[in-house]
Amino acid sequence: MKHVVIGLVLSFAIAVTGCRRAQSAAASSAAEEKTYPLKGEIVSVDQARHVLVVTHEDIPGLMPGMTMEFSVSAGDAANAKAGQRIRAQVIPSKTGNFRLEQIWPDDETSVSAVEAGAKALRQDTMIRGRGAYREVGENMPDFTLYDQNGRVVQAGRFRGKMVMMNFIFTRCPVANMCPAATQKMMATQSLARKAGIKDVEFVSITLDPAYDTPGVLKGYAAERGIDTSNFSFLTGPENAIKDLLAQFGVLEEFDGPLLKHTLATLLISPEGKIIHRADGTVWEPQDFVAKMQR
Repeated sequence: MKHVVIGLVLSFAIAVTGCRRAQSAAASSAAEEKTYPLKGEIVSVDQARHVLVVTHEDIPGLMPGMTMEFSVSAGDAANAKAGQRIRAQVIPSKTGNFRLEQIWPDDETSVSAVEAGAKALRQDTMIRGRGAYREVGENMPDFTLYDQNGRVVQAGRFRGKMVMMNFIFTRCPVANMCPAATQKMMATQSLARKAGIKDVEFVSITLDPAYDTPGVLKGYAAERGIDTSNFSFLTGPENAIKDLLAQFGVLEEFDGPLLKHTLATLLISPEGKIIHRADGTVWEPQDFVAKMQR
């Protein structure tokens, strides 16, 4: 593997921070609750109550197909639209209420596009082999993922624009890791706007796609007051995320409840070429803005 990745491996082995996936008491309790897979279609959305009415297929071991209400998170409620097909996990409560978590789009067009993108990315990673890691000067890989709104996003969407990209996960509680990285991305976004820099996009790709669904990412951005007009949070199949991490030289592994990972922030040209990379969080937003201006 190339020299930069070797340096990252050494850093990962001796100094990488382990980010414990933060869990509230409610989340810990939910982890012990039995869940059931659901597939169905949203009939209506009550944004104020965070409730979806869903017509669902049979849920083996729980109930036959029917139309009923489910409580959801604020992020999932904001994404939901009548007529949308979804897959999710149902969690029944002792009071007889039901809530949905892990909500993903399930329409044929979106699913097919994301699956095809993941397959193509896997083939590309395998073909590149030990040279999978892309150095500064190479083009970024093609990908197809979901954004925080549940929309399919392909890498080609960003062509013609400068892209600043990093990798985080929403449950990271270590202040100098993902939270710091997000704050610096927000600061760069603000400085770029003040500098009059146009046609720039900010992209954060999750390290934890098993948890970070579109709705979770939507809530993450809303809770922090992030301007998502040109800031996308992306997620998708775990294999696609792992291939992207390999190609961008980001290391991660779970050790029980710990997610150990490195950090990388990249600047990509309007032509799709990687033109700058900063590892860790020891970088300044002004430096990235200066490179954008060049």
